[in-house]
Amino acid sequence: MSKQSTTQTHDDLSEMPITQADIVSGKLKLVKRNASGAVLQPKQRINIFLDAATVQYFKTKAGERGYQTLINETLKQSIQAESLEGVIRKTIRDELRKQHA
Repeated sequence: MSKQSTTQTHDDLSEMPITQADIVSGKLKLVKRNASGAVLQPKQRINIFLDAATVQYFKTKAGERGYQTLINETLKQSIQAESLEGVIRKTIRDELRKQHA
């Protein structure tokens, strides 16, 4: 008589429910995806000191969303605006050079 295998196959695992213990143990990692399905990079934990007035402003403005999320979005918009400003400045300079050439 042969001994029956106690290891689980991939098919067996897909039928098992996910437990909190699986998540805590690191067996399961939840990833966020954007609208197109691409995996979004996880956020990085940092410590930062901000003025009390700045924190209060974002807490008031954020409401239920979470003020840290709003601060993150504001910083991303600032980066995009800076990048966009550089592109616009370069384009204007190029156009002015073409007109004077």
